[in-house]
Amino acid sequence: MRGLEVVPFSDEHLEDAARLLAARHARHRRAEPLLSQRFEDPVAARAELDEAWRAEDASGAAAVRSGRLVGYVDGAPRRAEVWGQNLWGENVWVELAGHAVEEPEDVRDLYAAAAARWVDERQTRHYVLVPAIDELVEPWFRLSFGQQHAHGVREVPADTEVRVPEGFEIREPRTDEIEALLEVDLALPAHQQRSPVFNGISLPSPELLREEWAKTLAGDEEYVLAAYRGGKPVAVWSVLSAEASSLHRGLARPDHAAFLGFASTLPESRGSGAGLALTAASFAWAAGRGYEAIVTDWRVTNLLASRFWPKRGFRTTFLRLYRSIP
Repeated sequence: MRGLEVVPFSDEHLEDAARLLAARHARHRRAEPLLSQRFEDPVAARAELDEAWRAEDASGAAAVRSGRLVGYVDGAPRRAEVWGQNLWGENVWVELAGHAVEEPEDVRDLYAAAAARWVDERQTRHYVLVPAIDELVEPWFRLSFGQQHAHGVREVPADTEVRVPEGFEIREPRTDEIEALLEVDLALPAHQQRSPVFNGISLPSPELLREEWAKTLAGDEEYVLAAYRGGKPVAVWSVLSAEASSLHRGLARPDHAAFLGFASTLPESRGSGAGLALTAASFAWAAGRGYEAIVTDWRVTNLLASRFWPKRGFRTTFLRLYRSIP
């Protein structure tokens, strides 16, 4: 039975929408209990929804059946630059709290209504963050969305053995090694420029990277480890509190979580075991500081990363789906 009325989303829908979001999160936690329980409370869910709805130029659609709200979708443009470049184009993002439905099929009607306005406003690149539950993802696939990025989580192992491959050394890098670290830093974005990722972001200048490395190594927010072979850095990992992550936030951030925020290996050292050792060392660092969970993320089209992280025990929690309107 359809009987669905789709209307513009407005403030009057917020309270009922928060209940839908809280119910979605409770369902999501049955699949992934490491997610924070607090968002099963409609009051906490409402705060996340309010943030998404109050974003500049936000708009959306609400679904009503028999006089009762049964779903909503809302989105807003993101304005972001990476290394001085426009990251997302003319876009709309449906954020972590930006949609919830009782019936997954209703997502398609809601998007149809909301996207008409977005495209009229020339916002033609659409991103949506969806819980990684098959029946919640599948309606978006039937709207011509595809997977772009994944969020992952796993427990922090209580006892981790760090096995350093023969011929390697693992330690924190020094400030006098920044020049040698640039090559490792660039290995990841260079890899993601190639097929099948085709990331359109140009590589940053050495000057910019030097500034970033000097700031990182001078601070105490990130724990940075490098693998060295023959005295040369060949891989770099960093881990820090998930509270410092703008990506793993709100409904996507477990309580007491660390964030494995950067991992890059020179092509000639991939498969050497250096990445396994650095990952184990990151787990050990997180365990030593009382973290109970650790999150990371990867491009789904990055063949190396999308195989490496699930093999390290990371389970997908959210998927970033993407559609570009011609």
